Amino acid sequence: MRVLVVEDEELLADTIAAGLRRHAHAVDVVYDGGTALENVGVHDYDVVVLDRDLPVVPGDEVCRAIQATDSPARVLMLTAAADVDDRVAGLALGADDYLPKPFAFPELAARVAALGRRSRPATPPVLQRAGIRLDLHHREVYRNGRYVPLSRKEFAVLAELLRADGAAVSAEYLMEKAWDENADPFSHAVRMTILKLRRKLGDPPVVQTDPGVGYRIA
Repeated sequence: MRVLVVEDEELLADTIAAGLRRHAHAVDVVYDGGTALENVGVHDYDVVVLDRDLPVVPGDEVCRAIQATDSPARVLMLTAAADVDDRVAGLALGADDYLPKPFAFPELAARVAALGRRSRPATPPVLQRAGIRLDLHHREVYRNGRYVPLSRKEFAVLAELLRADGAAVSAEYLMEKAWDENADPFSHAVRMTILKLRRKLGDPPVVQTDPGVGYRIA
C-alpha cells in the first residue's frame, strides 16, 4: 500500500514510517498540514496517518479537504487527546479511524492494514495464482509449496500483480503503490524488481511482460 504519515513530531513520524516500511508499505512522510495537502493532490494514497495538531494547516482541515475530494485515501487520525468527545469530533470530521497517543505500534500497523483493505475492493488475506501463495498478514510467499524469500519491495510488487488476478499492471502503477516519493520515476527500479522476482520464483516463468502495457501473472 501507499501510506502518507503526517506528524509534526519528526522522530515519531520517522519511527512510524520505518515500522510501516517493514510491513512492505511505501511510505511518504511530511511534518505539516500544508505539505500533506500538496502530497494528497499528487499521489494516490491508500491510507493517511494524520496527526490532529499540525502546523501550517491543522489536521482537522486536512481531513476535511481529503474527504471533499475523490481521493480513495482512508484517514487514521492521531491525537494526544483521548476523551470520548474528542474521538467523536474527529470521526465527525470524516476520519475513518481514531487512535489516541501514546499507542502501541502493532495496533497502529493493524489499523493501517485494515483501512487499506477498505480503500480497495475486498482482498482475501491470502492471494493465490499460478502456484504462488502470498500471505499478506504473515508476509510469506510460497511457489508450489517452496518458500520464496523476498525483499519488501519484491513482496509489494508481487502482491499488486496477484491482486490484478491475471490482468496487466503498468510499471507506473507499481511505482505509485510500491515506492515512496523519493524514488526516481525514470529509474529502472520496477524492471529490476521484476527480474529479481522472476529469478526467485523459478521455472516455469510466471511473471509475463505485455509490451507497452505492463506485467501480469500468467
